[in-house]
Amino acid sequence: MRLLVVDDEVRLAESIARALRAEGFDVDMVHDGNDAIWQAQQVDYAVIILDIMLPGLNGFAVCRDLRAAGNTTPILMLTAKEGEYDEAEALDTGADDYLRKPFSLVVLVARIRALLRRGRAASVDEITVGELHLDRGQVSATWGDTDAVQLTPREFAVIDHLARQAPDVVTKQGLVDAVWGFDFAGDPNIAEVYVGYLRRKLGRDVIRTVRHVGYQITGEPTETDES
Repeated sequence: MRLLVVDDEVRLAESIARALRAEGFDVDMVHDGNDAIWQAQQVDYAVIILDIMLPGLNGFAVCRDLRAAGNTTPILMLTAKEGEYDEAEALDTGADDYLRKPFSLVVLVARIRALLRRGRAASVDEITVGELHLDRGQVSATWGDTDAVQLTPREFAVIDHLARQAPDVVTKQGLVDAVWGFDFAGDPNIAEVYVGYLRRKLGRDVIRTVRHVGYQITGEPTETDES
């Protein structure tokens, strides 16, 4: 699961990121409110950890704008401020939880896990795009009349991201960033490799290559360009 940490205190953000990575999470960091909105629009995060006092836009404005844009990612808001009015404003702007600084990293991780449990209970476990059907619980996919095919977690992450963006085209770099993370230092052609795996398991028509742009799922059989 990928989390986004938004805090202009770089040392604190790095400390939080290390603690979360030690718990097995993938973590991205930004230190500005405007960057937070852009980042949250590029990647489907499991949870956003959002500080209130930020350059650019403050945490209240970031939260409000994300909710207004339809982003439903759970948000845990952090602040060094005291006072019930700040907590009330955080919740009123769309935050799901609130934690005052200084805080224990153990408590932070516990709060995040609680948000994840709540989010999983409310989330849709299945997604259908035309003839493509994905089952997140079983980590499997069905294309047309084929039987359900078991996928690896990474294969499922690739096709799940493409399906959730359908019918939009996802660039190769956008796919790498969403599935492997912005700090991925490997060959970006890894996206092509996994698209190939999925086509071999489900059929070549399942993912369309839009030449010089990226990949697309339409949910219907279509001719596929090479690569």
